[in-house]
Amino acid sequence: MTKISFEKSSGNVFADIGFTSAEAAELAAKSSLIIALKDTIEQRKLTQQEAARLCGTDQPTLSKVFRGRMESVTIDRLASWLNALGRDVEIIVIASPRTRRQGRLRVIQAA
Repeated sequence: MTKISFEKSSGNVFADIGFTSAEAAELAAKSSLIIALKDTIEQRKLTQQEAARLCGTDQPTLSKVFRGRMESVTIDRLASWLNALGRDVEIIVIASPRTRRQGRLRVIQAA
C-alpha cells in the first residue's frame, strides 16, 4: 500500500496555494459573499437573468462571478448586489489584538 503524503490546511485555501495573506483574505471574503449571493438567489427562486436585473448588472457578469472569476468583481460590488437582493451586509472595524501586528479581513455569514 502506497502512503500518500499531505499537508494540513491553514483553513484558507487561497493561502495554501500561495497567495499572500492579504490576497488570501480578500479572496476568502469574496468567496463568502459570492456564496451568500448564490444562496440568496436560490432562496428567492430567481433565475440568473432576474437576479442580474435586480442587481443592476447583466447575466453573463453574474455567471462569471459564480464560476470563480473573482477578479472581475469587488467586495463593494458584491455587497451592493446583496443589498439589492434584500440582504444586509455589515462591516465592523475593530482593533486587532496586540499579538497580531496586521489586521485581517473576514466575512461571517449569519443564517
